[in-house]
Amino acid sequence: MSSDIRARFRVERQRFTLDIDLALPGAGVTALFGPSGSGKTTCLRAIAGLERAAGGYLAIGENVWQDATRGHFLPTHRRPIGYVFQEASLFSHLSVRANMEFGQKRAAPAVPRFSLPEIAEMLAISGLLDRHPEQLSGGERQRVAIARALLGAPQILLMDEPLAALDLKRKLEILPYLERLRGELSLPIIYVSHAPDEVARLADHLVLLDAGKVVASGSLNSVLARIDLPAVFADDAGVVIATRIAAHEAHQLTRLEFPGGAIFVSRHQQPPGTPIRCRIHARDVSLALHPPQHSSILNSVAAQVVDLAPTATPGHLLIKLDVAGTPLLARITQRSAENLGIRPGLALHAQIKAVALLA
Repeated sequence: MSSDIRARFRVERQRFTLDIDLALPGAGVTALFGPSGSGKTTCLRAIAGLERAAGGYLAIGENVWQDATRGHFLPTHRRPIGYVFQEASLFSHLSVRANMEFGQKRAAPAVPRFSLPEIAEMLAISGLLDRHPEQLSGGERQRVAIARALLGAPQILLMDEPLAALDLKRKLEILPYLERLRGELSLPIIYVSHAPDEVARLADHLVLLDAGKVVASGSLNSVLARIDLPAVFADDAGVVIATRIAAHEAHQLTRLEFPGGAIFVSRHQQPPGTPIRCRIHARDVSLALHPPQHSSILNSVAAQVVDLAPTATPGHLLIKLDVAGTPLLARITQRSAENLGIRPGLALHAQIKAVALLA
């Protein structure tokens, strides 16, 4: 299936070159992830037209915004984009309502747009419309900045580390609203981050960048489950699995089901049937050749070894597992792997010591 976004850029600087060729989905959240200096923001600026890449090409659906072979370059002010920066950059002399109305002025008259009340309700800022930016918390200011960007009726929303300037409390405050945007908006979102937890919680598609090059690109879990990229994630190596609340059980536990089985977590407040994303770190998965007995670890699933690879830590291995079609990673010592006879095709049991709920 052809992708809705094609981006090919080469941006040369004195000590850095961004050289990428990407095919991205035209809906959902695509995360650009990588260390500082990997080219994430430069890529976002090239999409926005703020960096004029030599030989560049950019198409959003059927709309070609840049094609160097034809000498075509749509300037930034004519690109229907929404851009959210690390800092909210609101106009301090304007009210929240006036800041949002400023965003509306960018929308083309014939383009269907969100109404101000709709966006205010979606981002829970209806009660803030008469305030000024200095009267808002950091999380509130960033929600207003997102609202202003959306009211411009963009074809694509670009977000450059929008949570980086917030403390943990404000990050946790704003993440549910970003999840709601992902679920309710039909436009693609390109989200820059170097925080693995944000990527795991929000992304549908993941692009790994390093030194201006694309290291990997694909659906979130297909990239997270790759064991040839251990240095990218280091101790954060792990997968995200899509589960659904099956039932609330005794001892303050909730049972989550997925195609590979079921896992138990601390009691969750949502009703049965609610979809839940879970992150499972490789460091929290241990392996056994037989079904564990007399263990304090509640979660055990049947699995098969797919492959194994060394990690950046000497004497440790990353094991890729298949749990009835769901990938899982385990990090164990080389000694343990030899004792268990770990090899591709081996059937065993994976014990999951901890599960992080992402929704």
